[in-house]
Amino acid sequence: MRWRANGSGFWRRVLLMLVALVLCRPAAWAMETSQGRLSVVAVATGLKEPWSLAFLPDGGFLVTERGGRLWRQDAGGARVAVAGVPAVFARGQGGLLDILVPRDFAARGEVFFSFARPQGAGAGTGAGAGTAVARARLVEARLEEVELIWEMPPGTSGGIHFGGRLAEAPDGTLFLTLGERGAFDPAQRLDRLQGKIVHLTRDGRAAPGGPFPDAPFPEIHTLGHRNPQGLAFDAEGRLWASEHGAMGGDEINLIEAGRNYGWPVIAYGRNYDGSAIGTGPARAGMEQPVHYWDPSIAPSGHMVYSGRLWPAWAGSHFVGSLKFDYIARLDPAAGWAEEALRSGETGRVRDIREAPDGSIWFLSVDRGAVYRIAPE
Repeated sequence: MRWRANGSGFWRRVLLMLVALVLCRPAAWAMETSQGRLSVVAVATGLKEPWSLAFLPDGGFLVTERGGRLWRQDAGGARVAVAGVPAVFARGQGGLLDILVPRDFAARGEVFFSFARPQGAGAGTGAGAGTAVARARLVEARLEEVELIWEMPPGTSGGIHFGGRLAEAPDGTLFLTLGERGAFDPAQRLDRLQGKIVHLTRDGRAAPGGPFPDAPFPEIHTLGHRNPQGLAFDAEGRLWASEHGAMGGDEINLIEAGRNYGWPVIAYGRNYDGSAIGTGPARAGMEQPVHYWDPSIAPSGHMVYSGRLWPAWAGSHFVGSLKFDYIARLDPAAGWAEEALRSGETGRVRDIREAPDGSIWFLSVDRGAVYRIAPE
């Protein structure tokens, strides 16, 4: 070997290889928690406004971007854009929203997704939009047989409060949250779909046995919501929602068929100009939240943890904050006591999920990334 003649080039190549290895390694941060020091690792980066995350049985996952892109990343880290996503109303808070991989995906290959869909005469200009649900077959990096199975009529103007969170019930039916689109009063009306949680079959019909079979929209399951962006089942099969209130009135609610959750008649918060909302925080016939935040945290994403990796956290509710850059862990057994989980990269948390191995994954909007929380 002629080290003297070729040494500088050799060591330059070694240095470049070492730099490349460092840059390719997933960045990791520490998170101090009640269960000790945990590791937070970036699993996917370079995303633009990620909204939802869903795991695939092959070890990969799907992630949506509000602007309308759907990504598939395999267990080895390779990521491809999924073709076949329909047009979305990507304005304000609207766009491509939740993605759901049902439990029978391995057998049927179906996925469900929610999105703000351009509607009506203004569809070409984006003047009107409504929350919608579609199903499709996921074939490698393409959606095939895309079918619109449900949408909220009529489309309304404005770009806020679409809701859009999906959850699969133990019997395979679907629940979908709908914001009141900033319109307040329709949340209390059974002839309007704003401010509701609806219960659907897999083909988009009203699930049988609903509490309002004679209403114009028999799929309505509950009413009186402002903008629920978190929805999750617990181990006992109970459905929970976290929703944006106004100023000082974000809530967690136990969702039960036929119940009225009060908006805008009752609320713990106030309007952004400081004025009162409705008649106060309570009224007969309207449900109380199991927990509310004051000040508001802007909750998004909701997961009830199994305890697989951290048994002490079994039954805890994990909710992302879009306002204060943290994940709220709430313990129902301790009076909904809250622990704030933060790391250097938490940022505005849009979604949070438990992975099949018990690790906790979350989406950071401003970091444009998917992160995994696991033992250090």
